[in-house]
Amino acid sequence: MSSVPFEAKDAGFLMVAIREEMEIELHLLPSMHSWFSATVTMTRPPSLMEQEHPTAWDNKEMGLVRASLRFLRTPQVKATAIALLIVLLALTTWFTSPRAVALHNVLHHLNFLPFMMAGMLFGWRGAVKAFAFGILMQSPIIARHWSHWPMDAQDQLLELTIFGSAGIIAGLLADRERVQRLKVESTKRELEGVYTELRENVEKMKRTERLSAAGQLSASLAHEIRNPLASISGAAGILKRGNASQENKQECLGILEKESQRLNKLLTNFLDFARPRLPRFQKVDAISLVKSVTVLAKHAAIRQQVEIVDELPDNLPLVNCDAEQMKQVLLNIVLNAIQASPGGGRVVVRAFKIGTILCIDVSDEGSGMSPQDLDRMFEPFFTTKESGTGLGLAVAANIVEQHGGTLRAANNAGRGMTFCVELPLEHTQKAVATL
Repeated sequence: MSSVPFEAKDAGFLMVAIREEMEIELHLLPSMHSWFSATVTMTRPPSLMEQEHPTAWDNKEMGLVRASLRFLRTPQVKATAIALLIVLLALTTWFTSPRAVALHNVLHHLNFLPFMMAGMLFGWRGAVKAFAFGILMQSPIIARHWSHWPMDAQDQLLELTIFGSAGIIAGLLADRERVQRLKVESTKRELEGVYTELRENVEKMKRTERLSAAGQLSASLAHEIRNPLASISGAAGILKRGNASQENKQECLGILEKESQRLNKLLTNFLDFARPRLPRFQKVDAISLVKSVTVLAKHAAIRQQVEIVDELPDNLPLVNCDAEQMKQVLLNIVLNAIQASPGGGRVVVRAFKIGTILCIDVSDEGSGMSPQDLDRMFEPFFTTKESGTGLGLAVAANIVEQHGGTLRAANNAGRGMTFCVELPLEHTQKAVATL
């Protein structure tokens, strides 16, 4: 920036004026210090000991503070602040002596602030308005200095033009960024709407699926109940006629007892599937859990002439699960494996850890299953056994799912099948679908 040349006499006057101003300021310092101290003393908040109630900022006062902050963020307040800054700079420049060249240069550069603020807050249109208002306020100063201090007037006009142009450019960039943000927000709202609609549709589909499953379960249950009821009705009719031999009476009583137990087991399994009990999670020793199941199943293995073997490592981490429910799952799988294995066969139970997952495998030496049956294995009431209810594996899969795990089955490469229970060591509960 160019400076205004002035003579030695003017320089002397300037030095005298500066010295007088400094003396005045030094004279005023004690009084300003006293005033500031008094003001701080009067306006400081009372301490906790001085307050009657420590929580002085109640909800009403906090609401007033938030309302005040919201008011200060309004566009009208921001525009007023920019206009006041332009006016303040113009008045300060007007009342500042033209001989104070350095101070004039600082005031000229400060015009950069309102123009940039207007551009960033209100876009290029706001910058143009601020620039026009700045020219309007500074024009009397430029006109007054044009004749006596032309260099200062030219510098001021040039700097106003440069800073105004910079504010307009900043406004263009701010408008561009604002348009992009509005597009992003619009896209976000559209995606949120699509997500909400999709979630509602998924919930409707789940409700429809549950109703459909309930209908299928009811039809299957009615079909499964019909056969035991027919046997009970026939045995009761024979006993009612009273002409049956003692041997026939014992046979009928055996049928009544057997079919009643079958109905009770069927209804119990149905209720376990339709209204599953929420698991009660606790830290459980995985090795002890698996060994307790193999001990319970050993008697059934002896009757079937099947060897049951557990291949467990020396140590496994604790797993977060419901011990009773997991025993029910594993016992069901192990008993199925024993029943599927021929005499002299083996059922192997293995347990191992993969990352944060506990895997428990149960392998048998049976005949396996066809791919079609594998796809339907965990469906309610699907069974390949004559006396089976078809709910054991469905209940087991539901319990494992409640634990956040998975139950899978696959044919072995040679013969037989392997069931795999995968449980997370740290439980992350999934939603339970109830009928």
